[in-house]
This record gives sequence, structure tokens and C-alpha cells, in this order.
Amino acid sequence: MGTINSELDSLIEGKKRVRNPLVPIGALMTAGVLTAGLISFKQGNSRLGQKLMRARVVVQGATVAVMVGTAYYYGDKI
Repeated sequence: MGTINSELDSLIEGKKRVRNPLVPIGALMTAGVLTAGLISFKQGNSRLGQKLMRARVVVQGATVAVMVGTAYYYGDKI
């Protein structure tokens, strides 16, 4: 495992990490909607739970899209 980490470190040594503040916000939103959906299911409100699970998929997809977009945008620039 140590050799894999050292190889990765050598590959990205010259690259600067780009941090997008929208990614952690999206992750927290995904976790929040998921938690609310699970609570709704536990309370027996399956209609609301289904809506929240669909909302989770949308929020999670948007977060992944932001991650991919950031990687694409900064891929050759740094």
C-alpha cells in the first residue's frame, strides 16, 4: 500500500489541488436529504420518503456533476 501512495504522490507532485466549496455543501445536502427520507420511511410516511429519495438522487447527481466539471475545467490548467 505504501508504494501505491508514493506513486500517486509522485504523479500529482507538480499539480495543485483545486478545492471546490460546492462539493462539501452538496455532500452535506445529500446526507441531510437521505436522513430525512429514512426518518420519513421509519415514521410510515412512504410518499414523502419516496420524494426525498428522488430529491437525494438529484442532489447527489448535481454534486457529482460539479466534481466532474471542476476536474475537467482545471485538468490541463494546473
